[in-house]
Amino acid sequence: MIYLFIFNHEHEFPIEIMCKVLEVSRNGYYHWKRSPVNKSKQAKANLKRVITEVYFEFKQRYGSPRLTIELNARGYKVSKPTVAKYMRELGLRSKVARRYRITTDSDHNYLVVDNILDRAFTQTKPGKAWVSDITYIAVKEGFIYLTTIIDLFDRKVIGWSLSNDMSTENTTLAAFKMAKKNRSFQDGLIFHSDQGVQYANYKFANFLESFNVVRSMSRTAKHITNTKIDNNQ
Repeated sequence: MIYLFIFNHEHEFPIEIMCKVLEVSRNGYYHWKRSPVNKSKQAKANLKRVITEVYFEFKQRYGSPRLTIELNARGYKVSKPTVAKYMRELGLRSKVARRYRITTDSDHNYLVVDNILDRAFTQTKPGKAWVSDITYIAVKEGFIYLTTIIDLFDRKVIGWSLSNDMSTENTTLAAFKMAKKNRSFQDGLIFHSDQGVQYANYKFANFLESFNVVRSMSRTAKHITNTKIDNNQ
C-alpha cells in the first residue's frame, strides 16, 4: 500500500523524499515498480488518477458514458463498464439536474413600492443606490440561502448573509446590517429589490425607514439576479 501511494503521487512529490518520510527503501520501491505482478496495479492506479482528473476537469458533470468517450479520445483504451466500476470505487458520481427552489414569495399583503430605481444601474457616486437579492445553494442536506447587497457604483458586494432559513432576521436584515457597517450612505439611498416578503414586511421596511432609505421594487417576476449555485463549485 505504501508503494502504491508513492506510485500514485510520483507526479507531485520526489520519490526519494516520499520514501524517506514513509520509511521505506527506495531500492525496494523500484523493485516493486519493476515487478510484472504489480504492473496491473500500477496501470489501474494510473487510470483511476486520470479518471479523477477528467471528472473534476468537467466540473463533476460527466458520468461513465461521457467520461469513457473523453478518455478514449485522449488515447486511453478503456470500456464504459471499467470506467463505471472505477468511478464507484472512487466515489465519483455525476451531478444530477439542479434542484429548483423559489426564493421570492410575492404572495403577501405587505406594501409593494414603486420601481424608483427604474433601471438606473449606473451610479456615479457610492452609497446612492444598492440592489439586493436572495438566491439558494443546493447542498447535500437541502438548501441554504445567500442574501447579497451590491452598491451599483462599483458593483461590489458590500453586505451578505448565509442562512439555513428564509427569515427576515437571517436574510435581508443581516445583510443590510453588514452593508451599513462596510459602506456609509446618505439620506435618500435607494434600496432596490424584488417584491419578496423578506423585503416587503414591516420589520424590514421600518428598519430601512429609520435610516431614511428609499425602497424600490421590481415588477412581479423580475429579479435582480437569477443565480443557482451547486455544491462543488
